[in-house]
Amino acid sequence: MGSSLYSEVGGLDGLRRLSAAFYDRVLADELLAPVFAHFTPTHLDHVAVWLAEVFGGPADFSAHLGGHQALLRSHLGLGIRDEHRQRWLDLMADAINEILPGRPELAATLMDYFGWGTAIAQQVSLDPAGTDLGDPGPTPRWGHQGLVH
Repeated sequence: MGSSLYSEVGGLDGLRRLSAAFYDRVLADELLAPVFAHFTPTHLDHVAVWLAEVFGGPADFSAHLGGHQALLRSHLGLGIRDEHRQRWLDLMADAINEILPGRPELAATLMDYFGWGTAIAQQVSLDPAGTDLGDPGPTPRWGHQGLVH
């Protein structure tokens, strides 16, 4: 099957670098900065831990940070519009190219995940009730061929 995406991105350290490069861009962006008004450095680390689990690393987000439901709940009420989502994806693509240069296949696989995941985050953010997440099930896992489960 080959290596996991987690190992290809450089493990948790690589994901922390990616998260930092991404949020540097987000917090300087006039469209996205207001969406991240409550951003903290802890958020950056939580994103790296989430991505580690999704990409085949340790299941620490599920074990310690509330799992899939907590991640979804964090997007409730944000009101993410299409232009927010597109800018998010553009800035993530830039961050991937900075942190993992010259790896177009890996970048494309990561962006497939981010396209899928941001669509769900946007949907949750627009839920008018803002409460009925139900049980989203376990944290999704993403591999070279897309969604594993």
